[in-house]
Amino acid sequence: MTKNNQPQKQQKEKLRMCIVCRGQSDKRELLRIVKNKAGEIFVDKTGKANGRGAYVCKNKECFETLCKKKALNRAFKCEVPQSVYEKIGEEIE
Repeated sequence: MTKNNQPQKQQKEKLRMCIVCRGQSDKRELLRIVKNKAGEIFVDKTGKANGRGAYVCKNKECFETLCKKKALNRAFKCEVPQSVYEKIGEEIE
């Protein structure tokens, strides 16, 4: 019980969808890629960076499909540099 004799609220699980396999997982189990207002695209290790976020499973199959289909280009509606895909590959390994 908290102040004023009210029951404590439980944290809801924050589910996010992988843009590749469309599977839902807790957001801490996925890799977040962000496009900020300046147009920079990067891996968000904190999960709190400002900007448009896209989530990807941390496994080889989703990463290979991400690269093959250029799924980030579709998610962010712009051309994503190959260096961003390489950074994601480093994070997943």
